[in-house]
Amino acid sequence: MPELKDNPFRQRIAEVFSQDNKGNMTLDDFLDMFSVLSEMAPRDLKACYAFKIYDFNNDNFICKSDLEKTLIKLTRNELLPEEVQLVCDKVLGEADLDNDGKLSLEDFQHMLVRSPDFLSTFHIRI
Repeated sequence: MPELKDNPFRQRIAEVFSQDNKGNMTLDDFLDMFSVLSEMAPRDLKACYAFKIYDFNNDNFICKSDLEKTLIKLTRNELLPEEVQLVCDKVLGEADLDNDGKLSLEDFQHMLVRSPDFLSTFHIRI
């Protein structure tokens, strides 16, 4: 579909919304994805799924490795490794409220409250 064709997270989105966690989506999975990615979905629901998409190792935290993968996908691998490290350290320094070196869902939601463009960018128009 055109809305996901150029999205660097398209495979990860499919994995998160599929029942088998491998990207094989049923019609119900597909409808769930569109429900969450609709403009009308509540912020907390969107945040929960965004968190899952960025949690590449599925450990219920966004660690530095998850942040690195996210940043590399977002920038299409155009940053130097030192730049990736700098941004990841900055994100963890500002968003890791309990200083455990990783972001919990609560840390992530708190960070998104300060991001007014989250709701306008985490959606698909149909």
